[in-house]
Amino acid sequence: MNGWVELSIAFVTGVLGPLSVIWLKNFLDKRKKKPDMVMDTLRVSELVTTRIEHIKEEFKADRVWITQFHNGGNFYPTGKSMAKFSVMYETVDIGVNSIQTNFHNIPVNLFSKSINQLLVKDVIEIPDFKDDNVATYGLEYIAEDTGCRSEYLFSIKTIDGRFIGTLGLDYTKRKTKLDMESINHLQVHASSLGGVLMTHLNQ
Repeated sequence: MNGWVELSIAFVTGVLGPLSVIWLKNFLDKRKKKPDMVMDTLRVSELVTTRIEHIKEEFKADRVWITQFHNGGNFYPTGKSMAKFSVMYETVDIGVNSIQTNFHNIPVNLFSKSINQLLVKDVIEIPDFKDDNVATYGLEYIAEDTGCRSEYLFSIKTIDGRFIGTLGLDYTKRKTKLDMESINHLQVHASSLGGVLMTHLNQ
């Protein structure tokens, strides 16, 4: 009789015990609160907006914006996803027009020159769109439409080097030439923004 008791105790503690622990863990995991997508999006939006407003003030820009790459439809008949970008964040000075609504679901290939330059060199500096000696990478037509006199673009990349977007500074009221210290500082801002945006995308 004692042998059966000992065997039963051994079975309960050796088999049912671990199974109970696993079941309890799975039960509690299912009851864990899932991340709130809306709240997380609002939190990241507030953080990014605060940062680009700070950039606008620090570098006396008239308009600061961020684009992000995303999928947008499919090619016929292959079904391959199209690469597009949109202005996701923007802050503008008083009296300066917004460009956000005009740059939504834009095919990457329409801006292949500038995007490829950012992919390779990380920075585009255009201190004067009217200077024929300054490379504009096809952006001079957009500058005319948006009233931009000077523009500085920085690639936003993840820590592992993936190109996920662009940080842009526009000067519409006056031509502005940024020095190398400012360019380097803005590259640091772009890298920091890449970390924030990628963390959000991974959640």
